[in-house]
Amino acid sequence: MAMAFDETRDAGSAPLSGVRILDFTRMLAGPFCTAMLADAGAEVIKVENPKGGDDARHFAPRIGTESAFFLLINRGKKSITVDMKTEEGKVLIRDLACRCDVVIENFKPGVAAKLGIDHESLRTINPGLIHVSISGYGQAGPLAHRPAYDIIAQAVGGIMGVNGHAGLPPTRVGESIGDITAGLYAAWGISAALHRRARTGQGERIDVAMVDSIFSLLVTGLSQFLYAGEVPGPIGNAHPISAPLDSFRAADGMLIIAVANDALFAKLCAAIGRSDLISDPRFLTDPDRKRNDRALKDIIEAWSGTFSVQAAVALLDEAGIPASPVLTLDAVVASDHARHRELVRTVTHPTLGDIRLVPQPVRFEETPAQPLAPPPLLGEHTEPVLREILALDASRIDALRAKRVV
Repeated sequence: MAMAFDETRDAGSAPLSGVRILDFTRMLAGPFCTAMLADAGAEVIKVENPKGGDDARHFAPRIGTESAFFLLINRGKKSITVDMKTEEGKVLIRDLACRCDVVIENFKPGVAAKLGIDHESLRTINPGLIHVSISGYGQAGPLAHRPAYDIIAQAVGGIMGVNGHAGLPPTRVGESIGDITAGLYAAWGISAALHRRARTGQGERIDVAMVDSIFSLLVTGLSQFLYAGEVPGPIGNAHPISAPLDSFRAADGMLIIAVANDALFAKLCAAIGRSDLISDPRFLTDPDRKRNDRALKDIIEAWSGTFSVQAAVALLDEAGIPASPVLTLDAVVASDHARHRELVRTVTHPTLGDIRLVPQPVRFEETPAQPLAPPPLLGEHTEPVLREILALDASRIDALRAKRVV
């Protein structure tokens, strides 16, 4: 049985050193999860189809022969190619599962069982295994059989219903937040299950649904609906409860001002030269300000419209009021904050040379930052994994290659 922290493996200082993960995921949700775990020191063995590998390898834009999308979310992993439809391939996978702590897949429900890598099949050979499934609607339920992409998870999970501007069609969040949130929750679940297994020796079955993950994010909207009976709808950049918390027009663009309590509102009034607003009955409390947010926005924009974004933000910052420009992605990457926090790091890829990657953002004060390893070439680690983990000799590996099993 694989143990949570095997002392025969890497004894490095990374939080997940010694944890081995067998990764059958592809596209985004699962690879996002396992990339974070690799960042934290886990050994991630990515199992790919010999005929082209993960579909994400073929996404645009491309850097040379590689997909930039694939590179960003598959850093630090090992890639092996196995034809899991062959009997010998299934034997290899089961042998690897015996030597791993975690198995993770994001197939449509039922596919893992057909491949013999479902929890029920694998726990008989590795009772301590943590088995993770990520899917659109979960492994059980009235919609479990349906395929789902991120935009569907956003629509069914409720976030599209509160995103966008009033009176206009619903709008998806501008990134694949359903996939990414499911990946984050899967990583959280794996970490919790590893801790439990270290205490009890017991494995775990983890079921993560994209729709559930999206729904759980709607804290403000759910507080309105579950406890006030209000069905929230899209309101643009404004906050549904507090004001002024919105985007505001400046002379050369838009800035964000975020004021959610009386003390900050008093500071804002002083900063824009309108201390009289503090005692205005329309704006005495946060609920008052929200009820009259259109009038309040007009007053603030009469001030901000006379300044550039940069000047308005500087004045508000000096007064201790949360404010910011709305940055485009190129400006974020070039910012002093991004450089200081190392939001983007450079690693050397075996065929592309230096490439830029985005590691997980959590900082461990007592643990030195881990060096990032580049994403793998398709099948790059097939031979070393078979040799070092399964103890197969060269002739056996050559025979498997000849049969196109690997």
